[in-house]
Amino acid sequence: MAATVRDNKDSSRFELDVGNEIAFANYRLTPSAVIITHTETPRALRGRGIASELIKGALDLIRRDGRKVIAGCGFVVDYLERHPEDADLVA
Repeated sequence: MAATVRDNKDSSRFELDVGNEIAFANYRLTPSAVIITHTETPRALRGRGIASELIKGALDLIRRDGRKVIAGCGFVVDYLERHPEDADLVA
């Protein structure tokens, strides 16, 4: 997929466009970390790895900004367990 994850700062969420749908991950900022509080993939898109692609893109943006991540939802906890290469981002 060529879609790019973007940081919608006005809505405090990372977004990934898939066709006419948007997968998103809500977040809250602390001075040094991003707390991802909820990840949502439209029902029609589930089971295709889109949430993982969304979180990977979000983590890339967080890394680029020099911040850490706090997993505030189960999906992100599971993602980080499956991707030890991103362990350096965990606050």
